[in-house]
Amino acid sequence: MDSAKIGTRASTPSDPATAWRKSDTMWMLGLYGTAIGAGVLFLPINAGIGGLIPLIIMAIIAFPMTFFAHRGLCRFVLSGKNPGEDITAVVEEHFGISAGKLITLLYFFAIYPILLVYSVAITNTVESFITHQLSMTPPPRALLSLILIIGLMTIVRFGEQAIVKTMSVLVFPFVATLMMMALYLVPHWNMAIFENVSISGAGGDIGHGLLLTLWLAIPVMVFSFNHSPIISAFAVAKREEYGDHAEKKCSRILSYSHIMMVLTVMFFVFSCVLSLSPADLAEAKAQNISILSYLANHFNNPHIAYVAPVIAFVAITKSFLGHYLGAREGFNGMIAKSMKSRGKTIATSKLNRITAIFMLVTTWIVATLNPSILGMIENLGGPVIAMLLFLMPMYAIRKVPAMRKYSGHISNVFVVLMGLIAMSAILYTLFG
Repeated sequence: MDSAKIGTRASTPSDPATAWRKSDTMWMLGLYGTAIGAGVLFLPINAGIGGLIPLIIMAIIAFPMTFFAHRGLCRFVLSGKNPGEDITAVVEEHFGISAGKLITLLYFFAIYPILLVYSVAITNTVESFITHQLSMTPPPRALLSLILIIGLMTIVRFGEQAIVKTMSVLVFPFVATLMMMALYLVPHWNMAIFENVSISGAGGDIGHGLLLTLWLAIPVMVFSFNHSPIISAFAVAKREEYGDHAEKKCSRILSYSHIMMVLTVMFFVFSCVLSLSPADLAEAKAQNISILSYLANHFNNPHIAYVAPVIAFVAITKSFLGHYLGAREGFNGMIAKSMKSRGKTIATSKLNRITAIFMLVTTWIVATLNPSILGMIENLGGPVIAMLLFLMPMYAIRKVPAMRKYSGHISNVFVVLMGLIAMSAILYTLFG
């Protein structure tokens, strides 16, 4: 009933649902801002290390892989009976209380560890900038990390709209500097990647190199383009705004956002790869540093040395804020479900305060301890991301009546295939 009322209101002649609004632009940039973060700074190494042919194939599959998967998750959230339901409530509605608790737990642990990684990364980035570029002694790590995380949590305190606005504003300088970096590298392009163009990639036995490179690169692409943490909040906001027209509007916003992602990121990736050789990329991977850090050392350019940490800082800030929305949603869902099972309830405002304190304390402790957890999180968090983002919505299409209208499309098969590859490839990384 409420949904019908909202839908009727959204389709009045004075406010047509087909019109593009300022809020749509904000969300388009917010989605882009969540996805394009620190992972992108490692993508050129993983994407280009196998040579030209795997890189071209990755460029071709980047848009359909990211768009269809995130659209499926968005449709899943929109399939709930009540307009205000987030992903945790929709899961419980469709799959039952026990499955709801399990998937809420998985959803939280797919996102929360990445938040911890970003708290470490932003502290390291600022500490390195103060030490090397400003030639100053940084404050004690515990104090520095506390200041940075309180700064990020202050933005969070102003609410969801403030987070989305902040990310949409940060998108512009980030994209500009990323594209400037890509253009700067154009004169340094060389033909090294074209020297051994074959189905074996950069090396290895015929056929094996290409397949193995693609197999292991897909999880990196999933991680680099992932913005599933903000999809639930996005779907709920658009359903409230557009009612019955929300699905079409969300698909349109997602398509524009993903076109931006693929064009800007793949241009950056190609520019980095063309300016280095496969051997250089292999060295960067062995050193376990971002492509910007390697480029700064490789070309010995002070401009890159100053620009790189700024790009990294903006990228990590955007991603932290976007992932916070998802982590808060998962944590709130776990507490709410736990209290509901005991016949109790808790106000949303109080729940958000508890979550904020938990996030502040834990991210600060981890950032202060500075553990080397990025590789572990990508390997262990990846299967959960693939499971929730690629496989769960496709399963729902087959099992949930409200989702059955999306069945029968070849894109569904493609999404399932990519999800299975992402999960199996990360298992290979762990045990291969």
